[in-house]
Amino acid sequence: MENNQQTRNPPEKKFQAGPITAIVWNNTSTRPAAGGQPAVPATYKTISLERIYKDRNNQWQNTNSLRLNDLPKAALVLQKAYEYLVITEKGNAAATALAEEDIAY
Repeated sequence: MENNQQTRNPPEKKFQAGPITAIVWNNTSTRPAAGGQPAVPATYKTISLERIYKDRNNQWQNTNSLRLNDLPKAALVLQKAYEYLVITEKGNAAATALAEEDIAY
């Protein structure tokens, strides 16, 4: 099943363990600025968690409901998504700091 988010915005990264997948999305929006200033574009990440399965008609489906045995796999893919986001954020912060140093000279 596809939702509108998936058709408009492809996933940034996927982490899968068996039937469980954590998907990292890169989103953009505009935040209203204070004091009558123009709106400011903002980016942020979200993570969706899903389990795939075959239904009675042997068709692939997905759900956000997990079973007991899915929990260790969910913990694993969520941990990997977290590590990816932390490493990516640190990399982005370092690149921004280097760019600001270049501008300062």
